[in-house]
Amino acid sequence: MIRSEREKMAAGDWYTCLDPELDALRALALNAVHQHNTAPPDVRGNIAPKLRALFGSVGENCRIEALFHCPYGFNIHLCDSVYMNAGCTILDTAPVHIGARCLLGPHVQIYTAQHHKDAVKRAAGLEIALPVTINDDVWIGGAAVIVPGVTIGARAIVGSGAVVTKDVVPDTVVVGNPARVVSNG
Repeated sequence: MIRSEREKMAAGDWYTCLDPELDALRALALNAVHQHNTAPPDVRGNIAPKLRALFGSVGENCRIEALFHCPYGFNIHLCDSVYMNAGCTILDTAPVHIGARCLLGPHVQIYTAQHHKDAVKRAAGLEIALPVTINDDVWIGGAAVIVPGVTIGARAIVGSGAVVTKDVVPDTVVVGNPARVVSNG
């Protein structure tokens, strides 16, 4: 059985992002993101209706400040009371789960796509999607980057500008590039 590129992406297998079905899904998300980013705050609310409808799930009392970006939306899952400050980007080619009461500072970037290391395959759009999980009560400082496949444990703190390349255990503070532990508990 031949699988579509979207099916390969959802299964966590190598797929090509240069695909008409994925292009159409990205266009849908682009419209929802545009509505969210351009609507006046009193009209937009905490999350614009098209963007909220696009997400995989959204808990109560979540808020996303403009400007926000995501290519698909359907892989984003927010628990209750998630707050994302201005300029956050979630590249959601794989599921991104953000736990309850998480705070994301301005310009936090969460990536799930990993491009192929072979230049020819990379030029052909070959990539693999690895999920990101952020557990409850995590605080991520401004301009931090979370790379594909990372899990951040409950109550952890990620310092501003950190690049998180490995899992972070609960109740830990990490800073730097690459992020390293500076405090436990």
